[in-house]
Formats: sequence, structure tokens, C-alpha cells
Amino acid sequence: MVMVEDKKTGKVLVQERLKSWTGLSFPGGHVEAGESFVDSAVREVKEETGLDIRNLKTCGVIHWIHRTRKDRYIVFLYKTNDFSGTLLDATDEGRVFWIDPDELKNEKLSTNFANYLPMFFSDEYSEALGEWSEDEPDVLIYK
Repeated sequence: MVMVEDKKTGKVLVQERLKSWTGLSFPGGHVEAGESFVDSAVREVKEETGLDIRNLKTCGVIHWIHRTRKDRYIVFLYKTNDFSGTLLDATDEGRVFWIDPDELKNEKLSTNFANYLPMFFSDEYSEALGEWSEDEPDVLIYK
């Protein structure tokens, strides 16, 4: 997941997701075979927004662990303000647009996205550990 910030306006790029987890989120996706995490982030942002991004900074990592199966889902977080290209209006993933970060609290965010925001906007955290299951609320602990 990548937070793209426009240095001139202070706004961040969000995607109004229609698939998987719905609501506003930063662009991101899955790593393909033979692809690095950074290359994956760059590719996903291009596919979902039309923008070419560079000079990604690591914001942290989130380890989600299923409470009973113990399988893991790992989310790598990046940010950048170095981009070029023409912003798409939307893809099959959803529409994309710039928003003031303070306005995020007034929007319908995708599942757990509000819990990811401190990792992007604060240097206080570098890692979070989350537990989840189908029948209990998710819990996220910052490290």
C-alpha cells in the first residue's frame, strides 16, 4: 500500500475501492512472482491510478495473523511525493482522487484503513501486529 502525497497541495491520493475490502484506501495490491515489494508497489499504483511513482520511503509493515489457523498476511506500507503522469478517473478497482488528509476521518474507509493511518503519518511506529478471525473483531497492536 502506498500513500502518494502532492507536495504542492498537501493532499493524498485515495482509491474508492469496489472490490475485496470496500471504501477509501491508498492504492496497493499483491506481489507477483519474481517481483520485489517496491516493484510491486510501483506497478500497482500505476495500474490503479495511472501515475508513475519513485523514491518510495518505507512506513512500516503490518503482520496479520489468523487466530486459529496461524497463517499470516503481511502488508508493506510506503509513501512518496515523487510522481508523474496523468491521474486516471477510475479503474475496475474504483475511482481515484486527491483528498486532504484531515478529511479522511469523515469518509467511509476500507476495513482497518483507519488503523493503518498512524503508520503513514507518524514516525512513531514501524510495525504493527494484528490478529483476526471470521467471528471476532480485528485487533492491531503498534510496535
